[in-house]
Amino acid sequence: MEELEDLDRKATIAFPGRVVRKDLVRKVKVGANVPVFVLEFLLGTYCSTDNPAAIEAGLNIVNTTLANNFVRPDESTKAQSYVRERGRHMIIDKVKVKYVSDQDKYWAELVNFGHNYVHIPERYIQKYDRLLMGGIWAEVHLNHMYDEEARGKKSPFWIEDLEPIQLATFDLEQYCEGRRMFSTDEWIDFLIRGLGLEPSFFDRRLKMLLLVRLIPFCEHNYNMVELGPRGTGKSYAYQEISPYGILLTGPTTVANLFYNMSTGKMGLVGLWDVVAFDEVADLQKMRKEIITMLKTYAESGTFARGKEALSAYASIALFGNTNQPVEVMVRSSHLFAPMPDIIREDMAFIDRLHYYLPGWEVPKMRMDFFTDHYGFVVDYLAEALRDLRKHNYTDTVDKYFSMGSHLNARDVKAVRKTVSGLIKLIYPHGEFSKEELAELLDIAMEGRRRVKEQLKKMGSFEYYQTSFSYIDNDTREEFYVGVPEEGGRNLISTDPLAPGSVYTASVGDEGRAGLYRIEVSLSAGTGKLKMAGGVQGSMKESVQRAFSYLQGHKVEMGIASVFDTSDIHVEAIDLLSNRIPADVGIAFIIAVYSTIKKHQTLPGLLILGDLSIQGNIKPLPSLSEVLQLAMDNGARKALIPIENKRNFLDVSADIMERVDPVFYSDPMTAAMKGLGLT
Repeated sequence: MEELEDLDRKATIAFPGRVVRKDLVRKVKVGANVPVFVLEFLLGTYCSTDNPAAIEAGLNIVNTTLANNFVRPDESTKAQSYVRERGRHMIIDKVKVKYVSDQDKYWAELVNFGHNYVHIPERYIQKYDRLLMGGIWAEVHLNHMYDEEARGKKSPFWIEDLEPIQLATFDLEQYCEGRRMFSTDEWIDFLIRGLGLEPSFFDRRLKMLLLVRLIPFCEHNYNMVELGPRGTGKSYAYQEISPYGILLTGPTTVANLFYNMSTGKMGLVGLWDVVAFDEVADLQKMRKEIITMLKTYAESGTFARGKEALSAYASIALFGNTNQPVEVMVRSSHLFAPMPDIIREDMAFIDRLHYYLPGWEVPKMRMDFFTDHYGFVVDYLAEALRDLRKHNYTDTVDKYFSMGSHLNARDVKAVRKTVSGLIKLIYPHGEFSKEELAELLDIAMEGRRRVKEQLKKMGSFEYYQTSFSYIDNDTREEFYVGVPEEGGRNLISTDPLAPGSVYTASVGDEGRAGLYRIEVSLSAGTGKLKMAGGVQGSMKESVQRAFSYLQGHKVEMGIASVFDTSDIHVEAIDLLSNRIPADVGIAFIIAVYSTIKKHQTLPGLLILGDLSIQGNIKPLPSLSEVLQLAMDNGARKALIPIENKRNFLDVSADIMERVDPVFYSDPMTAAMKGLGLT
């Protein structure tokens, strides 16, 4: 607890007036349905202290302000009457502005106040253009002045003064100086508290994933998707943390999102820092042209309307709910399955996503997850993130690392932007070590590889290169980055397996590869085959054919005596849990031979191929997928039918460099080479 108290103390010293106790926010929030950034604006003004008496006095002021000045939607008529009787009053409300062309006049709408025609000086519209699209929360000083001669609607309400609920100025250098007072671990915890959460409940990986949610706010034109269970806080940041993001629910239009040609007004992407789509499954009815234009925008930040090409800087975030465990999605389809068809079927659009955040790793929010300690006033954090959008750290990686061969131009761009965003969040002062940068690079590559893996599963061969890696510029050591839900790395052990255990792989009809470990054991018996769990379908048939071959060739293979006095037990372990049909005849023969001879197979060996009922070798329909799988999971060698030699023209050079091919022409040769006896 002392450590937490020290962090609180450090926060109040480093950022005086910019931090607030998050339990106070929840305390007041219960009785006031007001956005968090509005509430913390008031708490940061009156309660940014560690003095209990001052906090209590500040809470009284906040509660009084909310009681007297915050307008509840169900009390709109009462609020209007109050302003009329007093003649002048300050309220806290969301202000939207519309232009009425036939009157040539701007009218303000005060949402909770319940009035759509409030006079507003045009200087505020010029100063705060978000008034015209979506609106902003503000302190509004209203006058009641009924003027019969006023243009347009005879409205008695006039805005005398308007101050947005956000900081007037932000000093980045001061922010960076405050950052220097914290260690990296302390700063990450402090940022998590800024989100209202208690970091002690989360491990390092989860903290980093929570911070990734903030990247769209500090990195312009950043495209991310998060799919996961309900109740994990996916859209919280876009509703409560920043006034610079807008959360859309349901379909939208080209005019609303990009540019309205009839009014000449820029759409959401030009007015907000982040445009987020909640419940993406509801976008099914959205017109195809929107996705087409969004695809162009996601690539270049530009879009065409009329005769002009326009630019914008808003990041795009997509959120959706998963209805199945991730294991089921990985095994049966792909991780974009919850998306609507209009997005899921457009692989070019998916390829433009920079990051796929695994929402299933984020726990559902519980009350004990929320912090009682100091964190940033979210309004201040929002301003910091917005100011950091001006800076660029995309080239920082090059100082220490270079990208692996499997990353194409889009992959590199995605990884660079993610790293840049994480630097802005964690190291805004630009001071970090090589090891700290490597951590960010790992996270960035994983999120982009998750996108690429799904594209590969969707059946497009152009996305088959998913073995992401980065190279240390000094040592030239190469580091590979996996994705946990796909089984991780090094499923193929480079340590020698016990006799009777082998690795094998196969390719399904849709081009997806399966990875298995075949285990064979012997018991006293009469030469019978006994198949355990996991051996079914085409695998069962291939094992039976291989067993028949062993029965007919046991003498020439030198295993007759043991074979006739033993029962053979076989089991198959599906290492990727994707249930890809597998023909494993040669792997089974080698496993039996290994068991009987009590000799291990070569370490890191993947065995490929099957045999016909007459004992002829059956080549694989394709090599690229299984050898890619072999390389991704740590294989050093692959035992391959000689008939597949012609397929090596389709295999990339980097695979051939890392996985040594060993060819065979018959089962006996395969067995001898598999055990390293020839």
